[in-house]
Amino acid sequence: MNRGRRNLKQAASEQDFTLEECQSIAQVVSLRGSNQIEIMDAKGENSLALFPAKFRESMWIRRGSFVVIDHTGKEKAQESGSKVTSIVCKVLFFEQIRLLQKSPEWPEIFRDAKPVPADESSQIPIPQQGEIDSSDESDDGMPPLEANTNRLRPFGVQCDAETDSGSDSDS
Repeated sequence: MNRGRRNLKQAASEQDFTLEECQSIAQVVSLRGSNQIEIMDAKGENSLALFPAKFRESMWIRRGSFVVIDHTGKEKAQESGSKVTSIVCKVLFFEQIRLLQKSPEWPEIFRDAKPVPADESSQIPIPQQGEIDSSDESDDGMPPLEANTNRLRPFGVQCDAETDSGSDSDS
């Protein structure tokens, strides 16, 4: 059942699958880095899970994504003091989530969560012809610019003319 990186896309596109005894559905709460993610399981408990390296270059997850986790060694990991208690087995996509929400396997705690298709979230909304103001004609339909928070703003340079005019009025 464990497929390598070659067959990863084929395994991800499978529409119908069943959860095994040691598997459950969880929602990604935050990304911790170095292949660790914080998840919320069906009981509402937060824990850390390992995101295997085979998914690293081919699948991306973000906050709110749903994954299938394997928690076979959860008790053993908690006894030994390890913070990582489960491993991600599968990343669920929009179509798979929709099918699972209709099945009894979907946890009640996630019933109200709506899956966001990757296509809708990654696109910038484009205003329709009627939505464009006459004042935005100089923008040629471009979205407004946002401030670049990655750069520090240099201090404003004072002009010599402004300082000269102030000193002239004093004398």
